Amino acid sequence: MKREDIIILAKCALMLATASILSFIKILQLPFGGTVTLCSMVPIIFIALNYPIRWALVSSVAYGLLQMLFSFYPPPTGSFMGYIGVILLDYIIAFGLLGLAGLCSRLFKGTKSIFLSSAVVIFGRFLCHFTSGIVVWSVYAPERQSAVIYSLIYNGTYMGFELVFSLIALIIIRHVLPRGYGDKSSNKFS
Repeated sequence: MKREDIIILAKCALMLATASILSFIKILQLPFGGTVTLCSMVPIIFIALNYPIRWALVSSVAYGLLQMLFSFYPPPTGSFMGYIGVILLDYIIAFGLLGLAGLCSRLFKGTKSIFLSSAVVIFGRFLCHFTSGIVVWSVYAPERQSAVIYSLIYNGTYMGFELVFSLIALIIIRHVLPRGYGDKSSNKFS
């Protein structure tokens, strides 16, 4: 392993630890999973915006696995497919999408790319939870309410707050960090 890779690995590990610690600072926790945290996605998005995609994807999937370890909610059906659905949609894919922020930022111009790409990947995470809400968690929908509306309201509530808090944190970070922080070739914060 090259020295540069070891440095990036260490920085990614620190960001993963920071994200995990922030995930324990819960502002709002819903009964069947879904939590508004103190900007716990921001360190993962920061990795994605500053380092090559392989580091971002490995870090974001690792973060999803850590979240599963810390706060797994078993599916209400208890079936094997229910477990697979929860593992994939609520953890691995949902959090793995955060690692695509750097790739998404290439679609946009200027410093707004940080915020637009972050919003896109957080929305992608919402879509995973929304789909899981329809496919797996719909048994908790109130009587006479469609699973789609239930999932939209339930997942939209906490993910909306997560989006707003994360974008505010990214704005603050953008103005506080010294110019040139991170990998110069892909750094979005300079």
